Amino acid sequence: MNKREFIKSAAVITGVAAVTPLSATVKSNLAEPVPYGKGSAIESGVAGQKATLKKSLGYGMIKEELPLVDKLKLAVDIGFHGVELNAPVDIPMTELLDAKEKSGIEFPTVCNRDHWGSPLSDPDPTIRKKCIDSIALSLKQVKELGGDTVLVVPGVVNEKVSYEQAYINSQQAIRELIPYAEETGMQIGLENVWSNFLISPVEAKRYVDEINHPLVGWYFDVGNILRYGWPEHWIRTLNRRIMKLHAKEFSRERMNSKGLWEGFNVELMQGDCNWPVVMQALREVNHTGGWLTVEVPGGDRNHLKKISEQMDQIIAYF
Repeated sequence: MNKREFIKSAAVITGVAAVTPLSATVKSNLAEPVPYGKGSAIESGVAGQKATLKKSLGYGMIKEELPLVDKLKLAVDIGFHGVELNAPVDIPMTELLDAKEKSGIEFPTVCNRDHWGSPLSDPDPTIRKKCIDSIALSLKQVKELGGDTVLVVPGVVNEKVSYEQAYINSQQAIRELIPYAEETGMQIGLENVWSNFLISPVEAKRYVDEINHPLVGWYFDVGNILRYGWPEHWIRTLNRRIMKLHAKEFSRERMNSKGLWEGFNVELMQGDCNWPVVMQALREVNHTGGWLTVEVPGGDRNHLKKISEQMDQIIAYF
């Protein structure tokens, strides 16, 4: 069964109308038929049309004490098109939708808030169930907000949870989430983080391929990889499994001289991320996820305007 047939079949079985538009064909210069849909490399709409990236930022980065609508208008005024919320959201949905309409902002993605405290990899099924329920609600909320992707940390390895346990438990939990993804038509974007888990691009690719569902892919964080790899390598390996992108910077020199977490204490385009090469890799895999969401320390409008301008420089390479 090819990619188009797979997605059409899924739509018929589940009754999810949102799945079928995801099958628009985009030619790839990498011969890798991957059945991953919405936002990965399949959503450009018009064959041959140049893809674009819109700018988003985390809601918590907006540090000015303002009413919700004014915070979102601030983001729009300095050049951002979207805001990423933590979910399940703690702001009433009616207020968010009203503020969205009045400000013109979009909510393309949400970041689940429970995948660290109650990870999908935990040996305790009650803890995994708590996270599953949280992500299921996040999927419903991002749909209501007009977005399409929930960011999920797939698992955490530590002294109490082995790598193999994390692999098996988290995959099973994600499979339990698939009916919720199908019901809403929303994507589950797994993010690469410093959780001692899925630290190779080949393994990350295999992990998603074993789940094998068009609504499960990667929310790729460019900066997180720089501790132990090169983002362009990951991009080419993950290919159309990448649904959305996080942008941050990292300096190996600062990490080595000042401490691990100090590596993040560097402005965009001032660290070790080779943004022209990263953007070239995204073009090569025909990435059309549509959004680049920045995840760096926030501040007032002047600080955020500088970040917006830095992102413009990065996106110009795409």
